[in-house]
Amino acid sequence: MRTHSVVAAASLAAALFISSPSASAQSPQFRVTAPSAAAPLDGRLLLLLSTDPSSEPRFQITDSLNTQLVFGIDVDQWSPAKPAIIDHNAFGYPVRSLRDLPPGEYTVQALLHKYETFRRSDGHTVKLPMDRGEGQQWNRAPGNLYSTPRKITIPRGRSAPIHITLDQVIPPIEEPKDTKYIRHIKIRSELLSKFWGRDMHLGAHVLLPEGFDENPNARYPLMIFHGHFPADFDGFRPEPPDPNLEPDYSDRFKLKGYNRIVQQEAHDFYKQWISPTFPRFLAVEIQHANPYYDDSYAVNSANLGPYGDAIMKELVPEIERRFRGVGEGWARFTYGGSTGGWEALAVQMFYPDDFNAAFAACPDPIDFRAYTLVNIYEDKNAYFYDSPHMRLLRPGKRDYLGQISTTLRDANYYELALGSNGRSGQQWDIWEAVYSPVGPDGYPMRLWNKETGEINRKVAEYWRENYDLRHILQRDWATLGPKLEGKIHIYCGDMDNYYLNNAVYLMEDFLKSTTNPHYGGEVNYGDRAEHCWNGDPTLPNAISRLRYNTMYLPRIRERIRKTAPPNAPILNWK
Repeated sequence: MRTHSVVAAASLAAALFISSPSASAQSPQFRVTAPSAAAPLDGRLLLLLSTDPSSEPRFQITDSLNTQLVFGIDVDQWSPAKPAIIDHNAFGYPVRSLRDLPPGEYTVQALLHKYETFRRSDGHTVKLPMDRGEGQQWNRAPGNLYSTPRKITIPRGRSAPIHITLDQVIPPIEEPKDTKYIRHIKIRSELLSKFWGRDMHLGAHVLLPEGFDENPNARYPLMIFHGHFPADFDGFRPEPPDPNLEPDYSDRFKLKGYNRIVQQEAHDFYKQWISPTFPRFLAVEIQHANPYYDDSYAVNSANLGPYGDAIMKELVPEIERRFRGVGEGWARFTYGGSTGGWEALAVQMFYPDDFNAAFAACPDPIDFRAYTLVNIYEDKNAYFYDSPHMRLLRPGKRDYLGQISTTLRDANYYELALGSNGRSGQQWDIWEAVYSPVGPDGYPMRLWNKETGEINRKVAEYWRENYDLRHILQRDWATLGPKLEGKIHIYCGDMDNYYLNNAVYLMEDFLKSTTNPHYGGEVNYGDRAEHCWNGDPTLPNAISRLRYNTMYLPRIRERIRKTAPPNAPILNWK
């Protein structure tokens, strides 16, 4: 499409104006204070600006096209009565600097994401946002301070400083209550507490089988449903759908009344669960939010500590003790999608004797030659394709028709505005926290420079040897293969929004080539299916994603038939 020369000239003039030295002097300045009674504070102070009146600005910051504006600075031992200054030096997203902010009317809000000081057993002292029951969500974390939103006008040219007071506190979150079918468990982890230098806990929501109380001698297989932080066990509803529920609209699935569909599916699952012929087992969702993310990726990590061992050696045995699990590897299965898909495959690999099969749907990158669209071992820059003359940004997210909604660089800039040193609580930062070695400052070493995208080859090598699942399988197949035969099942849409299918292709190439033994599992793709297609070709993903706890039962049933000891004391599996 041709651009008129007048428009082009005007755009060039505007670009020269906002980048000129005088522009920074005219950029708006915000002075933020907190109630004087507050003690000195550490954290990330966020300035939020919005042109969308539909909700508070703190709920409108995303890594997609509909995002509003955020600018962030670190505060260290901040005296609340002394104004913290947010100006053109603050890192912004999607507008890089306040000097580039167009004049106009905005709703403004500020929020302090509070940090805690950790003195870890590895000798490092770090400041991080501890999860407070919300699943590591900065805009909902109890105890965070924020301001009442208000309208402001940003004029053209110099303006007086804008004063904001953090006059609100996010309240605590009430913990879920036990019911007949759902029980909740929380334990202090000795392993994690030692690493972090303070009490650390693991939790789980346990769905009990029908007849649990009436059959005190029965023991049950354990199904671990891995995924993001669960506030409670999801997708199980003894009550029929609420007839007064106002139907919503799912933009993702283009469905009206999707909330009603969700309730109906949850109630249908309940009716299946209590039916006479349904297999009796324990279904578990784990809570392992931590100072970097809403879950730990369920593996041991230099930056997060021994979460893998803590889950497998402390939490799982306690669940099986309290709720009469079989307690043997042939009677444990794991499954999940996205983050949960990576976790399901990883724990099956890292604890091969402790699980009898893993069902990994749309897993996070399982081969780092396809770390979404980056080959971390060969590419020089994560944000731009290698080229002698062009500067072409790598896409970060697409729909099933290939339409792009963000670039990989913008997705990382989103995180950099929310937190420095890997403290955003978002996706790219947790991958670094889990997979990277510890840096000299105690924070995760960057795989790439967060601003420029330049890849650190030494960090990439560390990732390969410790967390590249395809590489580890191929490297160690002589010992791992016999333990994993028939246990690996992977599913992914071939138009996954985050290009996760690319790594699955590479994993499939290796798995199909395996001998002594052949892997004996399954890899399947959904045609034109987005994230997170999970293996059911008969249903749209809007429905199949609500059926994780039943989707893999036929495969698990067959696996139990083949591998359970004779006369195993389990109900309804044969």
